[in-house]
Amino acid sequence: MGAQQVRDGFAELYGTTPEGVWAAPGRVNLIGEHTDYNDGFVMPFALPHTAVAAVSRRTDGVLRLHSADVEGGVAELRVDELAPGSDRNWTAYPSGVVWALREAGHAVTGADVHLASTVPSGAGLSSSAALEIVVALALNDLFSLGLRGWQLARLCQRAENVYVGAPVGIMDQTASACCEGGHALFLDTRDLSQRQIPFDLAAEGMRLLVVDTQVKHSHSEGEYGKRRAGCEKGADLLGVDALRDVPYADLDAALARLGDEEEVRRLVRHIVTENERVERVVSLLESGETRAIGPVLVEGHASLRDDFRISCPELDLVVDTALAHGALGARMTGGGFGGSAIVLAEEPDVDAITKAVTEAFATAGFTPPRVFEAVPSPGAHRLH
Repeated sequence: MGAQQVRDGFAELYGTTPEGVWAAPGRVNLIGEHTDYNDGFVMPFALPHTAVAAVSRRTDGVLRLHSADVEGGVAELRVDELAPGSDRNWTAYPSGVVWALREAGHAVTGADVHLASTVPSGAGLSSSAALEIVVALALNDLFSLGLRGWQLARLCQRAENVYVGAPVGIMDQTASACCEGGHALFLDTRDLSQRQIPFDLAAEGMRLLVVDTQVKHSHSEGEYGKRRAGCEKGADLLGVDALRDVPYADLDAALARLGDEEEVRRLVRHIVTENERVERVVSLLESGETRAIGPVLVEGHASLRDDFRISCPELDLVVDTALAHGALGARMTGGGFGGSAIVLAEEPDVDAITKAVTEAFATAGFTPPRVFEAVPSPGAHRLH
């Protein structure tokens, strides 16, 4: 939906014109998976798909929420009654943002909100972070809170961790808030330092495809939390604050120290090697060797599949089929257990790869995938 449609939807719902309309994008992670909650490195970029919010302030402590994408009417809540775990519906994401802002001492006195999103839900493309950031940005502007993008990201992460109960890292919210068009964001999740890395594939005759397997996943379910707990156990056993602190050169020695903790060893190996892969991709892109990132993406998929064990048959089929039909590189992206894969390809090969993947899914009896091009796009911004 465009800004005008969401603006019109707000007026129809609430009988008045909104004070503004904002947009926040979903994201694709180029490389750096599950490293964010280990204080590591990530490299996402924003998608053209966005959550759009029309919002007006209220002064009576009432929060009214509506989504064009969800069945049902307007949800009405009181801001002074918001509490973690009190909401198990989609409204937990925007109401959690209001809770987090108020917990941080910001005087948000209520709002009317109407939302619509083109970010595919459950596809590992951060639909929830887009929803959180667009509401946070709107409230930041309307209540003159003066918060910067990274600060909004921190608050939205707290909303999802504490209010929603999903143990996500900081990457998704920071990508939605801070990415720039034509760039990937090299983010150090420990200190939130950022570098915008030019990433214009079209200028070099390449494309990056997203293949949504249509296999849904949820961060609130247990497997994601188990991986996070296993990583924390590994850091504890190795005597470091986070797995980020295990140098790549010392990986073999660190693994040896973990002894027979086989599951923890696998998790540690993935995180340490994945951080090194992010740094390698940054170096390759900055030196103009864009095509050379393809094999690094493939390495990342193998690590997620074999060490972190969060792939699934559909994701593996995308990667294997794309590589067999000439892709430069491919890997699963996002939290895992479903969602999407990315495929780096020469422009002339895109149609053949798309056809081959679609046919492979049909042969395997899988739900047809959704395939689209990922173009690095701007982060959250005001539309109207």
